[in-house]
Amino acid sequence: MADGSRSSSLRTPQVSSYPVWLRWVMPSVADLIFIGLLGVLVFTPLSVKLLGDAGIGWHIRDGQQILATHSIPRFDSFSSSLYQPWFAWEWLYDIAVGKLEAWCGLNGVVWLTAVVIATVFAWTFRSAVARGTNLVLALVLTLLATSASMVHFLARPHVLSWLFALAWFWILDSTDRNGLQRQRARWLWALPLSMLLWVNVHGGFLLGFVFLGIYWLEAFWTWVTTREARFEDSLEKIASGQRVRQLTWVGLLSIAASFINPYGWNLHAHIYAYLSNRFLMEHIEEFQSPNFHGIAQRCFLGLLLIAVASLAAGGRKLRLSEILLLLFAVYAGLYASRNIPVSSVLLVLIVGPLLPSPKSWGFVQRMSAVDSHLRGSLWPIFATAAVLLIAANGGSVGSSQWMNAHFDPGRMPVEAVNFIERSGVRASVLSPDYWGGYLIYRLYPHKVVIDDRHDFYGEQFLRLYLKMVHVEPGWDEFLKLHGVSCLLLPRNAALTTVVSGTEGWKSVYSDDVAIVFRRTEQDREDTDRAPRR
Repeated sequence: MADGSRSSSLRTPQVSSYPVWLRWVMPSVADLIFIGLLGVLVFTPLSVKLLGDAGIGWHIRDGQQILATHSIPRFDSFSSSLYQPWFAWEWLYDIAVGKLEAWCGLNGVVWLTAVVIATVFAWTFRSAVARGTNLVLALVLTLLATSASMVHFLARPHVLSWLFALAWFWILDSTDRNGLQRQRARWLWALPLSMLLWVNVHGGFLLGFVFLGIYWLEAFWTWVTTREARFEDSLEKIASGQRVRQLTWVGLLSIAASFINPYGWNLHAHIYAYLSNRFLMEHIEEFQSPNFHGIAQRCFLGLLLIAVASLAAGGRKLRLSEILLLLFAVYAGLYASRNIPVSSVLLVLIVGPLLPSPKSWGFVQRMSAVDSHLRGSLWPIFATAAVLLIAANGGSVGSSQWMNAHFDPGRMPVEAVNFIERSGVRASVLSPDYWGGYLIYRLYPHKVVIDDRHDFYGEQFLRLYLKMVHVEPGWDEFLKLHGVSCLLLPRNAALTTVVSGTEGWKSVYSDDVAIVFRRTEQDREDTDRAPRR
């Protein structure tokens, strides 16, 4: 340890002797990770994968509706089946993507998503190294976490929760370590301010209170268990008591800040009702446990195995906060696949410093010393601005098309919706919930029967909807109840086969992805006279 410290101190002056401008111009490893991820996500077919969730469609249209009306919606305007209060709890994100889509098209939406994702994993790498992880091991772990998180690389507001969660961890952890506590304690007061944003972009703001609770519990435990047998113990007890008071005030202010949203405390009650509904949690795919046959899930499994091995090796003793965060990361990632990204980041940051760094890796230590002194943040800023300019130019650089973000016509019913637009269908369209957001994006102000806002539709509505989708006895009750006269169904779905053989329905369009059905004239008249909710 002494030898390593001596060699490091001998090298530091060499790095510091570089001209200041060179230290700013030379990109660090974190900068290269950011630029690499940004480029891959916007300039390759991965840009289409980012638009693999149709829900971004209603986010865009909601944001543009807010911008046009200068008001946040209280009632839904997208669905024909229900007219009831709607919690547009991600309204601030919706405004951002709505404005970007109006300015740059879908390229702008992909740009924002890519910038956030690249920031998260570049920051994860830098934080892992700062916490004592070997540079090469930090790079490997970060790549594993990135690969595991690809299961949710989607243009949705949840990626902002990854960024907020990482920021909260960094602030709470850096103010908890000896030598940094006093220097960075002022950063704690940034948490309530950031909560003002977080609560208005995504429901994942609850993660912040989990992190706060964990670090408060550690400080409180240290305060009540420390015996003042030595002078150093007295100082530690005083410091832990001060931290308990700081975190208590920060927590109270953060709770107060979370109520500064368009819906007040009703938002918290709504999210609780949503997340505590067992039926919804058991039937929404992203809330289900991960299937480890997928590549991304296997990468997460690899991180879990590395965590187990590092703990079994019996390295540095973990602090209480690290133990609790590790348990939370494992539980959250195994409970629901949507939690894998945040869980993976936490595993990298906590497990990385526990992994042994061979003394023979002297070259890596020298690389780490050089990399830690680089300030090349100009490169990510330049790359971010350059890609935004390309997006604003229609994705073109000169005569070359560099960006072409679009919905995948092999996954979304692109041509079928083109037909619906051309045919002038005025009736509400029923499609699977996972296509509803795309229909809102393409057809609004034309209404849909259902989309993927499961918290809005609720258990009773979705039970009847799933009965129809699974073609259970009485499957057509949903169609009659909501007066459906136009169906847009996946070509190979069981419901499509049944409707094809059902009297009163006629196929008016078909391709390899979807089929459009219309009720026959007599059935349509009967449907129009039927009572609706």
